[in-house]
Amino acid sequence: MIEAIEAARDSHRFHLWAYVLMPEHVHLLIYPITTEYSIGAVLTSLKQPVAKRALLFVRQNAPDFLPRMLDRQPNGKESHRFWQRGGGYDRNAWEPRSVWEMIDYIHANPVRRGLCDRPEDWEWSSASGYMGSESPRLRLDLSSLPEDPRR
Repeated sequence: MIEAIEAARDSHRFHLWAYVLMPEHVHLLIYPITTEYSIGAVLTSLKQPVAKRALLFVRQNAPDFLPRMLDRQPNGKESHRFWQRGGGYDRNAWEPRSVWEMIDYIHANPVRRGLCDRPEDWEWSSASGYMGSESPRLRLDLSSLPEDPRR
């Protein structure tokens, strides 16, 4: 997923403001830096390479798991699926307060799930980057982030 995010950032030209990679889902807060962009194309760039690698890994290392990945579509077509059907959940944030509330929500995700005690302890999150240390996995683009109006 890390590689897919970096590749998508390069090809779709967006700033990464926050992220958390959870065991079964991902949260990203991105800021397009061009006026013309397609969230659908960004999602495809993120999901497709991860799904291909995951399916290859399962085929090679855990073929007994393949039936659990089988997806029967309403039209009868069958395929192995890594991601849930649909585009995911996305929304636009226009106000700085909303942006910062999203960042807090994203960073608190592993704590709510009991995976760590503090957001900055989760290795697969941008939270440590907000605590003054570099994010261990992905570079953040904080220069374009609006000021936090709550502070």
